[in-house]
This record gives sequence, structure tokens and C-alpha cells, in this order.
Amino acid sequence: MDTDRFKAAVSQRSISNWFSFYGVSDIGYYFTEWQLEGDIFQTPEKLWNHSPLKYAANIQTPLLLLHGEKDLRCPLEQSEQLFITLKRQKKETTFVIFPDETHEITRKGSPDMRLQHLQEIKNWFNKYIRNLC
Repeated sequence: MDTDRFKAAVSQRSISNWFSFYGVSDIGYYFTEWQLEGDIFQTPEKLWNHSPLKYAANIQTPLLLLHGEKDLRCPLEQSEQLFITLKRQKKETTFVIFPDETHEITRKGSPDMRLQHLQEIKNWFNKYIRNLC
């Protein structure tokens, strides 16, 4: 189902593909089994059906993707997959990678990167929502 409910959206350190997340995250195999009660061997379709990447064709909202370069929890490739898929479909999206930052960018990241992270969000919403800030 397509939606135009939102004028803009931001995704931070996300999981876009539960199937690949299973093998690339530092917690992938047990977190996936705990969260989805499935794995890549017995229920691969369950992982795919819970993956935002599967539904990328339905995305109509402009989407900003923010990700730390050294995120081991939700590896960078998770945002890369969604970004490439959206760009291939000519959707409105931007992908910002924060060098040397981890999953903790908003909590323990370097001050300049934390500030840039907030600025990216502010600028994105200001672009799509008039007079926000």
C-alpha cells in the first residue's frame, strides 16, 4: 500500500533487510530469532516479509537515511541496500554516512558528528515542511 501520510521521514541506523542482517550484525542471528521468531534456514520468507526492503516500491515519502560508518549493530550495508533500491526506483532519498561513527552516534558520538546528525535532520524536515525551524 502506498501512502502520502507523511511529508518527509528519517531513518537512523536501521535494519532494511532482516535476511542479510542475520549474518552481518554483531547480534544478527540471536536478535533476529528473538525479534522475529525465525531464521534464515527454517523461515527465510518470514525474515523477508518483515524487511522494509521488500516494500521499497511502496515508499512515496522522501526518506533521509543516516548511518554511522562503523556501525556493527546495524551495519552500513543495511542503509546502502535501501538507498540503492530507492534510487533505482527514482524515489526521493538522501544517504548520509558519518565517518568513524558507530551505532551510538547520537549518544556517544563525537560532538561535531552529533551536531551534524541533528543538522541533517533539521535541514531535511525544513526542506519538506515549511517554517519548521
